Amino acid sequence: MSSEQFQAAHSNIYNLGTHLLQYLQEIRQGRLSEGDDTKGLQSVENDIITALTALEKQKYQVAVIAAMKAGKSTFLNSIIGVDVLASETAACTICRTDVLHIPADQTPRLLEYREGERKPIVIAEGKEGEIQQKFLDRTREIRETGNPDNTIRFEIEHPIEAISGLSSLAGFTLVDTPGPNEWESAQFNTVELKRTALEALRTCNAILFVLNYASYKDNAIADLFKDIVENRQEILESDKGKIYFILNKVDQKTEKDKDIDEVIQDLKRELSNFGFPNPMIYRASSRQGLLAKLIQQGKATESQKKDFKKFFSARYATENEEGDQVIPAPHKIAPQALIDSGIPEIQSTVIETITKNAGWNLLSDALAKIDKAEKTIESLLNAQIGGWNTKLEELKQIVEEYRIRSESAKKKVEIVKESVNNKEKELINRFNQGITEFTEGAKSKIQDEIDRIANPRINKSTNSEVNQKTEIPTRIEIPSNDMNLALTLPNTVPVLGGFSFSFRVQRPLIDAVNQVLNRGSSNFKDSQSQLDDSYIIRVNTDKEAEEIIKTINEFCTPLIRTWWVDTQDRLVRDGTKIREELVQKIQNSIQNISNDLSNYLGEALQVEINLNPIQFPSFEFSGIDAQVKYQQAIYEKKRGQDTRTGEKPGFCEDKDDYVKRTTKPNFFHEINLRSTSEAIKLNIDNKASASRQLLERAIENQIADDFRKAEQQINDYITKFQDEFDRLLKERETKEAESDEIVNTLNFQKENLNEYIQELKSIRESLNTWKP
Repeated sequence: MSSEQFQAAHSNIYNLGTHLLQYLQEIRQGRLSEGDDTKGLQSVENDIITALTALEKQKYQVAVIAAMKAGKSTFLNSIIGVDVLASETAACTICRTDVLHIPADQTPRLLEYREGERKPIVIAEGKEGEIQQKFLDRTREIRETGNPDNTIRFEIEHPIEAISGLSSLAGFTLVDTPGPNEWESAQFNTVELKRTALEALRTCNAILFVLNYASYKDNAIADLFKDIVENRQEILESDKGKIYFILNKVDQKTEKDKDIDEVIQDLKRELSNFGFPNPMIYRASSRQGLLAKLIQQGKATESQKKDFKKFFSARYATENEEGDQVIPAPHKIAPQALIDSGIPEIQSTVIETITKNAGWNLLSDALAKIDKAEKTIESLLNAQIGGWNTKLEELKQIVEEYRIRSESAKKKVEIVKESVNNKEKELINRFNQGITEFTEGAKSKIQDEIDRIANPRINKSTNSEVNQKTEIPTRIEIPSNDMNLALTLPNTVPVLGGFSFSFRVQRPLIDAVNQVLNRGSSNFKDSQSQLDDSYIIRVNTDKEAEEIIKTINEFCTPLIRTWWVDTQDRLVRDGTKIREELVQKIQNSIQNISNDLSNYLGEALQVEINLNPIQFPSFEFSGIDAQVKYQQAIYEKKRGQDTRTGEKPGFCEDKDDYVKRTTKPNFFHEINLRSTSEAIKLNIDNKASASRQLLERAIENQIADDFRKAEQQINDYITKFQDEFDRLLKERETKEAESDEIVNTLNFQKENLNEYIQELKSIRESLNTWKP
């Protein structure tokens, strides 16, 4: 489905929905003028409005992931069409940044979202240069200060040139996600960074991995794909059509380098080894593409024009009749330079991916919503016509029987609800078991690392795999004999899931501790030999003690964070599948109950009563991630968080007296590894308990919401016909003499409606030819 086809289909469906809404409103207005209550038609009108709103506001997200120095910011700028995202040597993606498309006549803005605050803070607005500088200053400040304001996301509102001609993609958003280089930091709580990147993999419509042509085999690239692929093979299999690889900075190739086609073949082999079968790779010169766009649009600064001439213009030199080299003016070669940059091809490919997948699903679901409204109106008109053509006493019997059957249907719905509640309990038990597996696995692995320090002869593998599930740890103090070690753990909430995972340690804790001891003033071996307990580390100075404290903290903190985030990702992915299966069962059960009512009315009134489809359109089917965030916010609020004073909930309360120690009479400082290990385990257990509570709320609310949507649809259906029958019986008592005129009016309304029905059929047939 091309972008042009999508645009045309989008317009046709939107126009159809608008006209049908006008048609329905005219019918309601006519009834209101006669003093009739039209509330039974309100839900039909709401369905149409919901479909139209989804067409207007549906978001399409493209995630861009890269290791450092891959040119991610420049690549994003080349898609946006302006130099708005800063690029510098130091990593500057300190949290998720969304670039949201806005109309060209709207003022660009930079917004900052903070945890616990509903409204964003406007950091800058106006020209891209000012936004870029303010953004760079703010990200530097956050990185240097450790994010005291709890910034969780930035949003740049700016026109995106790549979709400027596609009004149907108004919700297009580029998601700049932090790479693995930025995940591993004990000074800056970067648990949210990795979680954001993994969430993007689960939820975004297209995923672009940007690789540096000059360093695509670096360890950073290997780490990136290792983190992405490990335990996520099903993502690669199910979403391989939406994952692309951008070989960036190909303009930096020299004559000594491999041919780019050879590099791409080599990269394909590398990616296949990582688990990406038949990877789609596109070459790009982002800098060339950005400058070419700016020149074409007449927005390039003198500095940017000079850069274009310096680095790219010579490639387009020609010879005149005298044999002299002639380099055309930048504006003359910019169109070809843009094509040669590879950016237009990438844009076209990504947009096509979106339109033929998420875009098609949106159009199909919106059309189905409108179709349901049409069929409901048709059924109501048929019921009215059938009612007028039925003897009054017989009609009263049919209406009474319908009331009885409706009550029976509601009781059947309650039975379905009980069944759903039982499934909900099974899920909670299953996922609680998964959390227990995580806590036991995490504690076992931490104990393994502690044991290796206490007794190096204990030879346990640091890469052993342990089944796990997780919790929401926060901040603990690890007591030793003479001091407490402050360990900051992640503050996130799990959802559905509960399957095996592996705990991996890249570098053993003993190596890090020994490195500190070997460069210290203490004679570690001699002092240790004097101790009866191998779980005591004895050092001479405060500095050495502090270094060991710091070493253990900086080892455990990011490690447990990483284990937790990986586990949560698995929980959400597996939970999403289970939830979809349960929703399908709810949908089928309620559908069967609804069908019985429709069939009865059709037979009793001897007219066609369309079935009432129980729908869960994609634009109303929010993911589990949203429910988890919602439950986290509620939990924090109940725990007494006050966003005005910056106070945090008690379960993740920070303390100032992290390190407490006393000095032994012999001036030794002793660190008790056994107490340290037990404190970590206790913290994991305590936070797992809180996590289970949040997990249960998330599951209960999510499933209750899913069931409520299905229940509401059958209740609305029942109410619509009850209201119509009440109105019909009232009219039969007072307007029997006008029956022919009323039936003629109803048939006329049906004829008008039939035009919309035929138009919808035509659109559906066309849409189905583009089905992915």
